Amino acid sequence: MNRVIVYVDDAASAQQVLAPLLSRDTAGDTLWVLVACAPRMTHRISKWVSHRARENWRDKWADKLFAQILPLFPSPSVRVTTVLAKGPLAEITDELHAAGAGPAQVVDARRPRAESPDVPAPATRRWTPLPGTSGSLLSGVGALWVLGLE
Repeated sequence: MNRVIVYVDDAASAQQVLAPLLSRDTAGDTLWVLVACAPRMTHRISKWVSHRARENWRDKWADKLFAQILPLFPSPSVRVTTVLAKGPLAEITDELHAAGAGPAQVVDARRPRAESPDVPAPATRRWTPLPGTSGSLLSGVGALWVLGLE
């Protein structure tokens, strides 16, 4: 039996990645392991929200995501297992490989970081100083240093 581990965090991105894979898998002898990667929360949120409340939110978030993704699978005979990631993905991958009979194919169907609303798109133009400004800047700092020593 083939096993495919799929990391997901967005239903639309997962649909784009899974559609060609599901159309290729017509035999139905594949076990799909969907791993939900919840958005990260800062460590400062613990001031306002308890650990149990954070875990409840992650569980509800994963349930909503799985409810959107599971209808993508063509028939109820397809074997799908759902897992919520609660640690580094490398460790989860190792655990899932160890749980099965052998190595599994790993597919990253997460949303690309550039499209994330929390992460700004990389700047296309880098800042370059105008010619002659570094010399005048250093001389100004030097003058302030001298005045500060007097």
